[in-house]
Amino acid sequence: MNATDRLSVLSGHLQNSTQLREIDITMSGGNVVPPLTTHVLDTARGIPGGGINMVLLIQTGNGEFREIERGTTTNDGRGGFLSSSSLQAGAVYKLFFDTDCYFKSIGVKGFYPYVEVVFRIEDPSQHYHVPLLLSPYGYSTYRGS
Repeated sequence: MNATDRLSVLSGHLQNSTQLREIDITMSGGNVVPPLTTHVLDTARGIPGGGINMVLLIQTGNGEFREIERGTTTNDGRGGFLSSSSLQAGAVYKLFFDTDCYFKSIGVKGFYPYVEVVFRIEDPSQHYHVPLLLSPYGYSTYRGS
């Protein structure tokens, strides 16, 4: 099962059981920055990774992840999550990036069909920026500012 199929199945399950919200984050022209943001850079081509579908999930008490919100990176590779205004101290979150669709859209075969970045929020009052540096055969991430 490819990443798109996996995401579709996951979404179908969650739409009936959780408060699933889909929000388009433009992050341009506004003066409100979401508490959790990302920026995808296609390091192989030297340009932003625009149009990448993303999902924000939180780890539940039984260790599974529950979807909170979806988004798509802008043309300049940026994205943010408004639901993150209710970030929980000590909670573990996961950002899912559908890199398979991105690589297919630019006519490139990628090795990683998706990227999942798992991280812990210690202080919900802080801004968290989780960039993704992406190429067809590698990726890197870090906590930005």
